[in-house]
Amino acid sequence: MKAIVCTQYGPPDLLRFTELPQPVPAGDQVLVRVGAASVNPMDWHILRGEPFPVRFFAGLSKPKHPIPGSDFAGQVEAVGSAITRFRPGDQVFGARGFAGGAFAEYLCATESQIALKPPNISFDQAAAVPVAAVTALIGLRDKGRIRPGLKVLIDGASGGVGTFAIQLARYFDTEVTAVCSTRNLDIALSLGAGRVIDYTRQDFTRNGERYDLILAANAFHSIFDYRRALAADGICVMAGGKPSLVGTLQDLLLGPLLTATRGKKTTSFLARLDNSDLVFLGELLASGSLVPVIDRRYPLSEAADAIAYLEKGHAQGKVILTVAG
Repeated sequence: MKAIVCTQYGPPDLLRFTELPQPVPAGDQVLVRVGAASVNPMDWHILRGEPFPVRFFAGLSKPKHPIPGSDFAGQVEAVGSAITRFRPGDQVFGARGFAGGAFAEYLCATESQIALKPPNISFDQAAAVPVAAVTALIGLRDKGRIRPGLKVLIDGASGGVGTFAIQLARYFDTEVTAVCSTRNLDIALSLGAGRVIDYTRQDFTRNGERYDLILAANAFHSIFDYRRALAADGICVMAGGKPSLVGTLQDLLLGPLLTATRGKKTTSFLARLDNSDLVFLGELLASGSLVPVIDRRYPLSEAADAIAYLEKGHAQGKVILTVAG
């Protein structure tokens, strides 16, 4: 099979497009012929091994898993002896997290890593969902304790996590404010934001407004800036890590300390994929309540270009790798 391979940490041009043996599913796995994969910030963080804490999951000196990519959608080709919920021919979508493997024509996944793809959406659309939408869902529902009527602000509203977060916040019947650049204001409004703030013209952390829940999809501001914009009993959820080790440690260490001593809550997390969340998101996709926003599509062979583009930080929604027709 054709696959993208990464054997050392560094820039995207280190990726190689090559031939590898097709994987064989274990008893608790399904073999998926990949139709599409998506690129996430996690992928380029793993590729570069930055910030350093990423290496505790991905490998200290080099990537433990040579084929990058988490999100995928495709068709089940074969199933292991212990598989009961899927069969050959099923169209599925899912993610493999730090285990990678999605940037290839075939991969093996467990039942917990996949769900049935709604028939009304394409492989491209389905591949856009797992990591970004699950991150938004966990950040809002589980960490942010979202409920109807809250004032919710999405910072970094035009990226992969942000575009899903706007739609999910509206699904949960909240008052949504989206923060993005000038060129993305219209798309934020079209996704359901009731109000938009152009960060090139206004700093939402200093305009006097207070929010019950802030989802920092890019965690651009400092932890102190976010807390300034919170209501007295508000919570800020850091869904996007900072590029520097200092910024990452600040969020991880100061967040719990400030929460314990000053009342306002600040938390960060790493999203853990759960089949039940994929099923829930699949239902929203099927009903049209959740619509993936896709910025660009690249063939699998141009994965390095796709990652380089995403690294620039200007993608509107998701960047997709088309793998098979």
